[in-house]
Amino acid sequence: MVFGSTVLSFLPAGLDYDTLKNLGISIGVLLLFILFRNLFTKYVFQLIVKLAKKTPTEFLTQICLSFERPLSWAFIIIGLYVAMDYFPFIEQHNALFLKFLRSMIIVLITWGLFNLSSPTTGILISVNKKMNNKIDLILLPFISRTIRVIIIAISISIIGQEFDYDVNGLVAGLGLGGLAFALAAKEAVGNLIGGIVIVTEKPFSIGDWILTPSVEGTVEDINFRSTKIRTFSQALVTVPNSTLANEPITNWSRMGKRRITFHLGINYKTSKAQIQRVVARIESMLKKHEEVHPDTIMVAFDHYNESSLDILLYFFTNTTVWAEHLRIKHEINLAIMEILEEEEVEVAFPSRTVYVTPQSDELLQTMGSVD
Repeated sequence: MVFGSTVLSFLPAGLDYDTLKNLGISIGVLLLFILFRNLFTKYVFQLIVKLAKKTPTEFLTQICLSFERPLSWAFIIIGLYVAMDYFPFIEQHNALFLKFLRSMIIVLITWGLFNLSSPTTGILISVNKKMNNKIDLILLPFISRTIRVIIIAISISIIGQEFDYDVNGLVAGLGLGGLAFALAAKEAVGNLIGGIVIVTEKPFSIGDWILTPSVEGTVEDINFRSTKIRTFSQALVTVPNSTLANEPITNWSRMGKRRITFHLGINYKTSKAQIQRVVARIESMLKKHEEVHPDTIMVAFDHYNESSLDILLYFFTNTTVWAEHLRIKHEINLAIMEILEEEEVEVAFPSRTVYVTPQSDELLQTMGSVD
């Protein structure tokens, strides 16, 4: 009794021993649930994920991974609710407290659904695989962001109703201010419409190499406002959808074949027979090459240049991959060089021939004697 009275003498006014005991129990319960949360995340949840991965579909695995963090926070919410049964200052069934807890549960569910609708790791990827990738990659980010906006909007409306806020009044207010909002957000609306045009017409997809007057590179992402393109120097360029939708777009990734064309300049000393043999052998070599597209192969003596006789080569490679294209071009150039060496034909280089007449020779000698 002496010890108890001594402890009570040190307590602040308004706090007795039972109050302090209940406060300690409340804090202990909360800490216990935090410990359960760590154990659940480390052991139980990992076991659930392993079991889910053994199922024939990825659906359960994606649900588990999407709700991993929300579930861990759910332990804290449950711990708060249980701890409030002992908390001396706020009742467990306090109306405001219960509204707060219900709102937190809604936030956690929204969080999990938000993760589940991810365009890269969410359920949309599984659905697309089940449909044999019928959904274009450029549509997945748009669909994902649309679903996420709807999820967040519904979540906000439910939380608003939970705190007795008139959501219908908010919707009506948005309807009345729609015209003013549209005028103020003219650029944003233009970008949104441009994004819809890009999605519907599908001039490119995620991962395609495109060329526009604004930028050239690989498409990384498209959203409601803009498209992100990674240039070959690894810079990330963000182009507004309204700009991109009104520009000519060359999609190099959708080429069926890749062109090679150039002029081969040979020396003016080359005879007619040599030219004919060189042209015939180069054309035959290209037709026999397995990686050259057979439909369009043109090799012809094209025109007389200032210091060379130009042979035109015009053909396509089967591959459109830049590295493979360069390799084939390298092999063909070496083969052409070998043909020229065997036919004893020289490649021309820029040169000029100066003809000296006897009169000019005498003039040069006179100028030399004056010096």
